[in-house]
Amino acid sequence: MGDTDSLTGFSHSILSTTHSLLATNIRVNEDEDPTSSFDYGDSSAPCKKEDVKQIAAQLLPPLYSLVFIFGFVGNLLVVLILINCKKLKSMTDIYLLNLAVSDLLFLLTFPVWIHSAADSWVFGNAMCKAFTGIYHVGYFGGIFFIILLTIDRYLAIVHAVFALKARTVTFGVVTSGVTWVVAVFASLPGIIFTKSEADEYEDSCAPYFPEEWKNFHAIMTTTLGLVLPLLVMVVCYSGILKTLLRVRNEKKRHKAVRLIFVIMIVYFLFWTPYNIVLLLDTFQEFFGLSTCESTSRLDQAMQVTETLGMTHCCINPIIYAFVGEKFRRYLSVFFRKHVAKHLCKQCPVFYRETADRVSSTYTPSTGEQEVSVGL
Repeated sequence: MGDTDSLTGFSHSILSTTHSLLATNIRVNEDEDPTSSFDYGDSSAPCKKEDVKQIAAQLLPPLYSLVFIFGFVGNLLVVLILINCKKLKSMTDIYLLNLAVSDLLFLLTFPVWIHSAADSWVFGNAMCKAFTGIYHVGYFGGIFFIILLTIDRYLAIVHAVFALKARTVTFGVVTSGVTWVVAVFASLPGIIFTKSEADEYEDSCAPYFPEEWKNFHAIMTTTLGLVLPLLVMVVCYSGILKTLLRVRNEKKRHKAVRLIFVIMIVYFLFWTPYNIVLLLDTFQEFFGLSTCESTSRLDQAMQVTETLGMTHCCINPIIYAFVGEKFRRYLSVFFRKHVAKHLCKQCPVFYRETADRVSSTYTPSTGEQEVSVGL
């Protein structure tokens, strides 16, 4: 089994996306008294949090620009390699393609967030909802396809006989379609309650949840973005490890799950802090964090953790490059065939067919051919 067979066997999540960078002041229900967004404490000065907005305006645009460039190029390469080199021959390939598309959708919204962080929202209410919807669908889609890839590895290794019949390209396409529908439904609360609104300082595109919906959305985001993936990971990898301990070619089996395991772990490292801060921010009074100083720190923590999570969309291609030996080979083939020979048309070496380097071997132990040709 090849390394990324693991990939034939495969960051965000349920972004309740408060877009803290766009609305760092405490959100309140539109029907509430605007003064309730301030905590006067022992003094009469309102909690304006200007330092939070200034940090966002200075730090986020250049950081998001780098994430957008590297993430877009990396995920586009993954899509091209899956289509041109892998030819989408397995269910795993289908899931990997959809995962890359999810990240690309997520990244496509970055230019408008960059502009809004540096200045203010100038695109109107309809575009506010549209970009928020794309952002959320990409986020949820990424989580769901990571979960599907984990289940895919579990079936291929623990239930190999059943996997021969179930893990087909057709089934991958059907389940991917259903997954996108679920991602859209999960995104609806964020789309409905996000809008463009002007205050005394500037226009912003931000969520304005009624209190009960705000609580529901935070719990749903944490459940889908943290609890559900963690539960799937524990169940699937427990079964996989038990199976690996019973087989002789444990080294090859290890390669079959290594890449998916790394992708799952990295996802948790990047998105767990955001989900924790989201819960603390939503239930401020319960945790005793409703003072101006506490809410300012929460807003800063929200910016840091959400930014960390958003950079995750450019990490998967890097994981492929360092963990997946097959992906590096496919990337070399793609570069030689479609890039290098056009840059140097007089260099015969670039016309040499190198695709045969990537072999395909049927592996009876797992009952799947694509295991040896994964990313």
